[in-house]
Amino acid sequence: MSGEWLAPLMFAVVFILIFTGFPVAFALGGTALLFAFLGVGAGYFDWALLYAMPERIFGVMSNFVLLAVPFFIFMGTVLEKSRLAEDLLTTIGKLFGPLRGGLAMAVVFVGALLAAATGVVGASVVAMGLISLPVMLRYGYSAPLASGVIAASGTLGQIIPPSVVLVVLADQMGVAAGDLFVGSLLPGLMLAGMYALYVGGVAIVKPDAAPALPPEERESIGWPLLRQVGLVMVPPLVLILLVLGSIFAGVATPTEAGALGAVGAMALAAANRRLTRKAVTEALDQTTRLTSMVVFLLIGSTAFSLVFRGLYGDLWIEELLTTLPGGRIGFLVVANLVIFVLGFFIDFFEIAFIIIPLLAPAAALLGIDLVWFGVMIGMNMQTSFLTPPFGFALFYLRGVAPEEVSTPQIYRGAIPFILVQLIGLLLIILFPEIVTVLLD
Repeated sequence: MSGEWLAPLMFAVVFILIFTGFPVAFALGGTALLFAFLGVGAGYFDWALLYAMPERIFGVMSNFVLLAVPFFIFMGTVLEKSRLAEDLLTTIGKLFGPLRGGLAMAVVFVGALLAAATGVVGASVVAMGLISLPVMLRYGYSAPLASGVIAASGTLGQIIPPSVVLVVLADQMGVAAGDLFVGSLLPGLMLAGMYALYVGGVAIVKPDAAPALPPEERESIGWPLLRQVGLVMVPPLVLILLVLGSIFAGVATPTEAGALGAVGAMALAAANRRLTRKAVTEALDQTTRLTSMVVFLLIGSTAFSLVFRGLYGDLWIEELLTTLPGGRIGFLVVANLVIFVLGFFIDFFEIAFIIIPLLAPAAALLGIDLVWFGVMIGMNMQTSFLTPPFGFALFYLRGVAPEEVSTPQIYRGAIPFILVQLIGLLLIILFPEIVTVLLD
């Protein structure tokens, strides 16, 4: 076998293993070991290259920035398990209910709040699917619209800070997580607004698909309801402002702010007398599972990148991406297409650990602002949660949806919101100021 084909072949083998259902972390690590033997045999490097592996793993384990991941996950799961997220959905639903399409708009509004309070997509989709979907169906909402708005609003945790995805992207791209948080704030809010506009449009064009609550089910919007809304909304909003404000003001790093958020979530649960042993245990269990998955993926991707670089694969990818027709525009088109297509098949963490380390150096060589590039990639990766057949938000919703909601209806409901996200992505590409204005 000719040596120059080893790097492209390594890239192809790992994706074949992933697409056949092999666990991604082990696909990365196993491919690295296989091609380490081939690389030594071809004379690219000797076994001394792998001596760097323990040091790299230790670097991953001691990365202070990545410590924000379990903190933000724990913060979100505590809010979910203590049913504070449920309170938000129920109360905001009463406020928006008298409007046509109001329940769907309440889902978008609460989805944005949960995104800023949790940063965990699965928790948001499951909470809203369990609480809002049966209510929306009971009052006459079309199943595709109801399921689509829940799945899409749940994915706002990808792009609205503090986001676990943005923390991982910042680490893989070598930029400050705080800068990505600041840059993604306006795009995330813009996307939530676009979801609400779409829902409003559907309510006007197809009023039967998004009716208002019947008069006998509405609560009069008076002082008691407004007081209830304030009591439910203000504490999470204060927590969000403390976490994000400390990062944006430069008072705390994302890791320190994540720790503050975790403590704050427990304090909110305790203030509502819901900090039970069961809630804490379940939150810790879910945090451990998700964090372990991230760490195993990091270790597998570290082994893969080490051997891939030993085979000069990084130079091959760099030359391939920087010599595309169209220069920067050609690179951006290819990068977005690759990530969008991969989002149909693999998880956003897998995209972040495999693809981003290959794209970031080429973007830097082409003079692209890496913070803007990271937010753009984050917006693109968000579609990976919604794109059939393997969108994770769709799976989460399928797991909690009533039996009368079919899987094709969930898929059909997601498609308009995928198009809305792509429009949002295009706006970020055409108007980079949406990302950079708060950074200046």
